[in-house]
Amino acid sequence: MGDSAWVAPVDTAATPHGAARRPGVRSGSSRRVAATTAPSPRGLAGELEALRDEMRRRHVASEKVFARVHPEHRPGAVNLVDYLTLRRYDLRALQQGLAELGLSSLGRSEEHVLTTLERVLATLRLLEDNGEDLRTEAAVGFSEGRRALDRHAEALLGPARRHRATRILVTMPTEAADDHELVRGLLRSGMDCARINCAHDDPRRWQAMVEHLRASARETGRPCPILMDLPGPKVRTGPVAPGPRVVRLRPRRDALGRPVVPARARLVAGDGAGAAQGDGGVGPALPVDGAWLARRRLGDVLRLRDTRGARRRLLVVALSPGGAEVDADDTTYLATGTRLRAADGTTAEVGALAQAPQALVLHAGDHVTLDGDTAPADPGGLRIGCLPPAALERVRPGERVFFDDGRIAGLVTTVRPGTAVVRVTEAAPGGSRLRAEKGINLPDTDLRLPALGPEDRDILRFVVAHADLVGLSFVQSRRDVADLQRHLRALGGEHLGIVCKVETARGFARLPSILLAAMASERVGVMVARGDLAVECGFERLAEVQEEMLCLCDAAHIPVIWATEVLDRMARTGRPSRPEISDAAMAARAECVMLNKGPHIERAVRALDDVLVRMSTHQHKKAALLRRLRTWS
Repeated sequence: MGDSAWVAPVDTAATPHGAARRPGVRSGSSRRVAATTAPSPRGLAGELEALRDEMRRRHVASEKVFARVHPEHRPGAVNLVDYLTLRRYDLRALQQGLAELGLSSLGRSEEHVLTTLERVLATLRLLEDNGEDLRTEAAVGFSEGRRALDRHAEALLGPARRHRATRILVTMPTEAADDHELVRGLLRSGMDCARINCAHDDPRRWQAMVEHLRASARETGRPCPILMDLPGPKVRTGPVAPGPRVVRLRPRRDALGRPVVPARARLVAGDGAGAAQGDGGVGPALPVDGAWLARRRLGDVLRLRDTRGARRRLLVVALSPGGAEVDADDTTYLATGTRLRAADGTTAEVGALAQAPQALVLHAGDHVTLDGDTAPADPGGLRIGCLPPAALERVRPGERVFFDDGRIAGLVTTVRPGTAVVRVTEAAPGGSRLRAEKGINLPDTDLRLPALGPEDRDILRFVVAHADLVGLSFVQSRRDVADLQRHLRALGGEHLGIVCKVETARGFARLPSILLAAMASERVGVMVARGDLAVECGFERLAEVQEEMLCLCDAAHIPVIWATEVLDRMARTGRPSRPEISDAAMAARAECVMLNKGPHIERAVRALDDVLVRMSTHQHKKAALLRRLRTWS
């Protein structure tokens, strides 16, 4: 079965069976099902009969697909095909006709498509005075679909809380490896499951996080399934040559240019070996000789000539074991080897500072070259590496390219072996900075990078031994899912739940076949990775994309994790924005919501828990208009 064909081929130009005799149904590519001008029960029943007959034909055409599906998911697979058949048509006029008769408009039929259709048909027949009762047979009943989705969500993500059905998934920060209290506090605040991003940290820290999570789950009496994400084939910019080992101290000034808040740095004992930032938020760390530093006193004035030859002074304003805080009233540039002179005549040199990260500065109209060379790019040039290099093999002229979460946009103009030239079409007015290891999105390119590379396969061994769920990053086809399932079988990891992370336009377009492939496993979920999806599909389409994914997964009885930037500002600053609270409320329609890490993550968990509890009474008050879904038709 190809990725673009979710069931066996059917004549897509045909109207539903019997539709030709009704002028209200348009044939051809529009595939519109419309009610007659007057909403007569007989006319509406004819439209629904045509839809039901089409579903039955597709059941027969899809028998081989259903045979490959795990028995637990077979009803969901059948219902998914029913839903895809339903959404091949524009049903808004039909909905209006049904509503005028006080009948279900099919707007909440995702979980039990054929049952809904049959019940409405039976009611229409009663209205025609045919005397037919409402007892019908169907693949998925009204309550059965809801129960199946709830059962699958609990099997994958653990039990829901008493007052809310939507679970909270939290990405573990690096500190979770060393701070048991942090992990336990997150569970007590409302975290239901935890995510470890294997694109960051290392096996030692992952192991420590797992141990803290398991211990905290025992202590709190709350089960906490652990999801471990594989890094996947993320396309990123290559290295950029670092700048000099220089630190700039810049005071804050008022409108008249007078310093109002001095610049602060911290003197630390030792050679510093790449020191750049101090702790406690007091500015950059300047390593100096420990014996010289021990003789410093409050009020000492340290004189120096900075890298520009300017005479500058630093005032010692605070002392601590092994350190001293200093203030500068003037902008000061210090480099490795800058000499500091105290009033007693003694001196010390600033030790090794970290090299400042650099960036290319791109303007609209620039032509930047992408290549597979891992040599650091010149910050003053217009060339940068693309990793992995294989991503450039299928790039074609005219295709779009986005850098750094869409902050820079461009079009491919020239392609040579291993190289693509991109004309920048969108950048900040004064130029946008493009740094190393920033994401590259190629939404028009037929990338054929495997979801499981060598690094992912190595990490998968750790995941099988320690996690409950595995996240398949950048899944783009059913083959990616099958590859993961094959490796899990080889490692004895078939017990792991699979979360398909949909992050690309191609993955979104192929979601039906991805779902049907994933449903060969017993425990399956989908993550709506809205960050990359917004870049790939367009920010203006994001609401539509996430809506269609929710509906499709609902039809398949597959739980959804709503991810990326939920309460992001609150997790970072401790205060939410009004739009992100509304966004969090919308997330209540999913079975799980993911929060990313931040210094105020525990507070964000409590806030999200409160929002989800409040929204639990409103979540099912949804009336959808069933226009045709072009994505999967």
